[in-house]
Amino acid sequence: MYEHVKRLAGPVLRAAARLEAVGLENVPQSNGVILASNHLSIVDSTFLPLVLDRQVTFMAKAEYFEGGSWPTRIVSSFMRGSGQVPVDRANQRAAVASLDACLRVVKDGGVFCIYPEGTRSPDGRLYRAKTGVAWLALMSGAPVVPVAMSGTDRVLPPGRMLPRPAKVKVTFGKPVDLSMYEGSAADAGTRRAVSDLIVQAIAEVSGQEYVPLYAARAKG
Repeated sequence: MYEHVKRLAGPVLRAAARLEAVGLENVPQSNGVILASNHLSIVDSTFLPLVLDRQVTFMAKAEYFEGGSWPTRIVSSFMRGSGQVPVDRANQRAAVASLDACLRVVKDGGVFCIYPEGTRSPDGRLYRAKTGVAWLALMSGAPVVPVAMSGTDRVLPPGRMLPRPAKVKVTFGKPVDLSMYEGSAADAGTRRAVSDLIVQAIAEVSGQEYVPLYAARAKG
């Protein structure tokens, strides 16, 4: 289903957004890899996979996997059929358990994309990372590639229902060097340091102003 939807919708979306990719050589062509991206719009997860030949797995809100009206059933079918990972953000224990599924994706040689901020930026700035990205990186040993999305917040800003034309660019930075932290996934202080290092790498690629505050708290 993933490849079918990508083949059908990809050319239209690429043309509409004048989609551009920079730094593709920084993404390994095989084996597990973690893409750590900033998060500006719900359509980030639509455009990012279009510039890669490999299938990309994301975490998605658990409600996207639930049935109900026919539009939500379509979304639910796509999420399940394309192997996306559901996460209940309101339940900390369930959210942590979802990371195990993400880890399996990476250890099985897949591409997993995570938004370290945990939610969309409320104002286009880059916010503090949660430590799930560090746990995944240290447990898997996979390379972490920082990603910068730009233009998606103009295609579909938070609160807007209908998309509008705007240029979208996806930039991939060089993998973050985490060699000095190898084998330290169990240490909370190390996870915090690694998460900060990863979000710093994203800031260098995106050029965003960094805010040392969780995005969810800023929204509140």
